[in-house]
Amino acid sequence: MSRKLKNVLVTGGAGFIGSNFINYLLGLSATGSKEFMDSGFTGRIINVDCLTYAGNPDNLSMAVKQKDRYIFEKADICDRKEMERIFKQYDIDTVVHFAAESHVDRSILGPEAFIRTNVTGTFTLLDVARKYWNVSLDNKRDDVIFHHISTDEVYGSLGPDGYFTETTPYDPRSPYSSSKASSDHIAMAYYHTYGMPLTLSNCTNNYGPYQFPEKLLPLMISNIRDGKNLPVYGEGKNIRDWIYVEDHNRAVWQILNNGRYGEKYNIGGENEWQNIKLLNKLIDLTAPLTGKNAEEVRKSIVYVKDRPGHDARYAIDCSKIKKELGWQRKMTFEQGLELTVKWYLEHREWMDRILSGEYKNWISENYSGR
Repeated sequence: MSRKLKNVLVTGGAGFIGSNFINYLLGLSATGSKEFMDSGFTGRIINVDCLTYAGNPDNLSMAVKQKDRYIFEKADICDRKEMERIFKQYDIDTVVHFAAESHVDRSILGPEAFIRTNVTGTFTLLDVARKYWNVSLDNKRDDVIFHHISTDEVYGSLGPDGYFTETTPYDPRSPYSSSKASSDHIAMAYYHTYGMPLTLSNCTNNYGPYQFPEKLLPLMISNIRDGKNLPVYGEGKNIRDWIYVEDHNRAVWQILNNGRYGEKYNIGGENEWQNIKLLNKLIDLTAPLTGKNAEEVRKSIVYVKDRPGHDARYAIDCSKIKKELGWQRKMTFEQGLELTVKWYLEHREWMDRILSGEYKNWISENYSGR
């Protein structure tokens, strides 16, 4: 490793991707995949999460056992005083900024929370880091790093051909993607204006364990299991590129260790699927494991009104991170999807605690304060 990372602040570490990232750094894997337990990190992780609806401490049931290396702080990234305290108390040298409101449908119904967390929260973190690290154009540092996690949705919508590259102009279409685009621009402005030692990545759709069940794969797996309808937007022809969450986190780790300051890196699975074709594949995998007939399950597909501003296609060109940092995805989609389906079916209690709201009661009883 070219950088010696000691005290890593992970924001949004109780969410889907963030919790998998923390487990990866600690040599843990939800599915026991040994090929994803090789980070080599020996330092300390400080997880900051305000535990909104998608933050779930259950995702970190393995990490909490490593008390000397894992610390949880219930805090809001928009709270400057709390962020200043955490930077000082733990002598933070690395920030991995996952924290974000991330569901497009929710952003359409209530955009304010997305602007607050994704824009104001990112600005607050950047400014606290700038002052704590005392960085400026006249005082550049190479022993600290701020990595900002973003999405391919900031690029807008693709036609049937072509790919998003790091130089694709931004063209966000939803309150969610526009808030992420704003945070990307603020992050890069801190690099250019203040010399912030910063890297940024834009990733495609993630899948894997611990994903909040409003998202496509866990929702459909749960509905197939329970015999519910399978709602599909429009005609189901929208295309997304899918990457296994632990492959994404390996890419983030390689950027943190060897990425060039001021650079953006696209992370993709090179694995495009039409929504309806992905659902049919999911039915073929899930139905037999739940004692159901796949053809009967297919009768539960219901086409619903398309959501506003629904982008037609996302596809990532990730040749830059491959060439510069030597990253390659390890998990084939067939392997990853099978592991994912089995994980959700084998962790019904985890899913049911979320769907029932029981986890929220537990959070309020155990995390009412700091």
